[in-house]
Amino acid sequence: MKKISILGAGSFGTAIAVVLGQSGYPITIWAREPEVVDGINETGYNPEYISDVELPKSVKASHSIEDTLKGADMIVFATPSHAIREVANKAKEFVTGDEIIVSVAKGIEQDTLMTPSQILVDVLEGAVLEDQIGILTGPTHAEEVSKFKPTAITASAYSKRAARIIQETFMTPMFRVYLNHDILGAEIGGALKNIMAIAAGIIDGAELGDNAKAALMTRGLHEMKRMGCVLGGSQDTFSGLTGMGDLIVTCTSQHSRNRYVGYNIGRGLSLQEITSGMNMIAEGVKTTKSVHQWSRRNNIEMPITEAVYKVLFEKMDPKDAVNELMTRNAKDEIMI
Repeated sequence: MKKISILGAGSFGTAIAVVLGQSGYPITIWAREPEVVDGINETGYNPEYISDVELPKSVKASHSIEDTLKGADMIVFATPSHAIREVANKAKEFVTGDEIIVSVAKGIEQDTLMTPSQILVDVLEGAVLEDQIGILTGPTHAEEVSKFKPTAITASAYSKRAARIIQETFMTPMFRVYLNHDILGAEIGGALKNIMAIAAGIIDGAELGDNAKAALMTRGLHEMKRMGCVLGGSQDTFSGLTGMGDLIVTCTSQHSRNRYVGYNIGRGLSLQEITSGMNMIAEGVKTTKSVHQWSRRNNIEMPITEAVYKVLFEKMDPKDAVNELMTRNAKDEIMI
């Protein structure tokens, strides 16, 4: 790799820049905000995200997508999932067609119900081959990645060649990259665990106990499998880093933005009150809408997603939502 370009200077884009820059790659990172670009170039720190971590000298910032992509061998899309289509449309005219394209976003687009890699395939058609598009996903809080705490993540792509290039590029002693060739299952796991993290936060905020949280995470994993398998993903994927691994860290970590949203809802705050005070995106809020739409459209039972949707968007009391879940008809446990 001669140069890697990162589109998005949020927390994870910044953390990835630290990892790749420390490995010696020349990095250009794009940000919308002039103050972020100036801060990175003038001080070596991102003033808005992970502001206590110094970036490697090989990392430069730009507010021009054209300049950011010039000479790139790999392009990493590190924007929130709902912004990928917009940014990819702007980037399309500046790609040469030789780049490896990597998404690190987690979510499902509303209305189209596409995953991040599917959005990139759709938008970049004619400019980049599908076989050059892949993802990185798994239990990876940016706050820990940027400080080189031991982390394992999954690389997947529409071709084995692209997946291996991604793996080799990102692998470091503290950032271990595994391959999983089920790209759809990996993205479904990464998206739905954010919904479950909101639910886990609600349980913590409402002080409903560890038993409830254990049940939530277990049944949440079952719900992730259900959607993934209906769409053609592998059950085994959800037992790995992009399923169970990501679910555990997002439902339990102090760094989890989605758990933070749920926790404060459980304490009685409104969604508007919570999100208006956040400078980072909780992807699970938008993903809840998308997955709820998908489940209704396909007549697939997704009870936890349904409950979170009602709490977030229909103002149902969290305890009423839990009661509704607990009083559903009796069922066998192991059923997809």
